[in-house]
This record gives sequence, structure tokens and C-alpha cells, in this order.
Amino acid sequence: MNSDFSENNELNEDGDLYEHYRIVVDKGQSLVRIDKFLMDRIPNATRNKVQQGIEAESVKVNDKVVKSSYKIKPLDVITVSLPEPPRDTEVIPENIPLNIVYEDNELLVINKPAGMVVHPAYQNWTGTLVNALAYHFQNLPTTQNGEGRPGLVHRIDKDTSGLMVVAKTELAMAHLARQFYDHSIERTYYAMVWGEVNPPEGTVNVNLGRSPKDRRVVAAFPDSDIGRHAVTHYKTLKALRYISLVQCNLETGRTHQIRAHMQYIGHPLFNDETYGGNRILKGTTFTKYKQFVENCFKLLPRQALHAKSLGFQHPKTRQWMQFDSELPEDFLSVLEKWEKYVNTQE
Repeated sequence: MNSDFSENNELNEDGDLYEHYRIVVDKGQSLVRIDKFLMDRIPNATRNKVQQGIEAESVKVNDKVVKSSYKIKPLDVITVSLPEPPRDTEVIPENIPLNIVYEDNELLVINKPAGMVVHPAYQNWTGTLVNALAYHFQNLPTTQNGEGRPGLVHRIDKDTSGLMVVAKTELAMAHLARQFYDHSIERTYYAMVWGEVNPPEGTVNVNLGRSPKDRRVVAAFPDSDIGRHAVTHYKTLKALRYISLVQCNLETGRTHQIRAHMQYIGHPLFNDETYGGNRILKGTTFTKYKQFVENCFKLLPRQALHAKSLGFQHPKTRQWMQFDSELPEDFLSVLEKWEKYVNTQE
């Protein structure tokens, strides 16, 4: 259920805390622990942080302090207050070049470089795609509640390169968002993974959710009600003995979906530090081989993942739009090195 969720900057009655969040629980909300409820609704919140906030009496329900085990009820008013004022969500326009591959009055398609964060967040308030969009385009539509993400209907990870569509009008925003929700948008990624995938073509249909051990990591939850439904279709394009080039098509669009799914089936992305791909997982013990892999890591200092193609229905004309991109230089150079290495070993 959706709740009336707002952020404000008012000093509370104690005079020393600022109200960061005020949530009025929906009438149809089922009974659920408050720590779990807040973890799902506050951006970047972990259960540990929420529980610490509750213990510090920063969280109140109907102006009363509660425990983490408290179960929220319909129409409860939840407030979260902290010593520092909420950060101003105003986006600062920055003159950052954009690689625009298509643009019309309704939308634009960009090729995002690896290393660029999509929208401002903790530790990345500037230098993001949103900062660039705010500079190059005026009055882009924002998501519900004006979250400071102009034009964005989806995102890709900081160290993933590739194609993204950006809405320029409210019509485009609503129509594209609906296509993502309906999973009717076609997204193809190229990934370099450790090992040769067996079977070489298949589907990973396993729930994904935040790892209870590390909230920065997305974990797979097979045979479980935990997590969210996630489906990735994959196909091996090149098997290079120790690594493979794999095409992945997303049926759903969960955080770190390809990275987590490929790790789950035993084939982490090459040089994906978060999911264990930044170690030598396949190959020989020879020093020469180890040095070769280390050189590849230096050439491609990120996970080997590229959003290669994107297809969707144009919000206004209703025509199907299809876009494709070349592999970036770092990805391509390492792939070519692996091809040469394997050929010389045969």
C-alpha cells in the first residue's frame, strides 16, 4: 500500500531535532513491524540504522516513542527526526558533456559512460547524470513527489556503461514509466563473466533482495518468499575457456539484477568487486596467466557490463524505437585480449 509520505525541514517541539520524514500510514496497510516498514520506505535505509534510530527515540508514532517490535496500524502518523537538517534536494546544474544518441521533443537517449552516477545521493551529490541534465535541459519532469531526478524513468549502476532513455515531457515520463512497469521495454546487456556457462543459454528466475549480511549487496533467495521477483534471460555469445561473453535480456529490472543472478549461477561478472569477480576464479596457476588477468583488471577497472541495446514504444507517435551501441573501449580491449590469449594457448 502507498502511504502519504513527505519530507520537510521543520524543527520539532524539542527544539533540537529536525523532522526528516512524516508518514501517514495508508488505511489498507496490514500490520507489520515498524523497522521493516521504515526500511522499505526510507531511501538507503538499513534495518540496523532504522533500529538504532528507534532506540535513540528518533522515531515516534502518534507523537509517542515506540520499540522496533511495534506493529504499525492504519492511519498511524510516523515521524523520523534527526539532529541535522535534511539536505536540500535542489539539483545543481553542471556543465557535464552528454553523449546523446537520439533526441526529439519528447525524449532523449544517451550513452552513459562507466563511472558516472545517475542521480545525486549520499557521497555523490555532484557530477551525476541528473546534474548534467539539469544544465543541458530546462524543466524536465520529475518523479512523484519531486524527488529531484529530472527525466529519469530508470537507471543503471555507476560502473555500468550504456544506453538510457530520458523523458523530456510529463507525457513521456508517464508513458515510459508504464512500459518499464509492464516490462514491455526491451533491454539487452553484454556481460563478461567468469567461466563457460552451462547450459550456454537459459533463464534465471530467482527472487532478489538486499543481503541481510551486507545491505550494499543484492542476494538471491531461491525457493523463498523473501525478495522480489526477478527474471534474466541469458545467451552465451563467445566462450573463451576461462571467461565468456554473455548477452542478458532483462524481463524485470531489479537493482544489480544481472550481477546478482550471474553470481548466483556461479559466473560472477569479470572484475565485479561487489560480487566476487575481481579475483581469478578460472584458469591456471601460472604466474604468466596471473599477470595477464591483473593487466586486464587494470584495463577494465569495473564490472564488465554494458547496456548495449534499448527498445521501447515512442510515447507520442507509438512507433517502436530501437537503439544499439558499441562496446566501450575498455570492455572491447579486454575482450580482444582474452580472445588472443585463448587462441595462443590452443
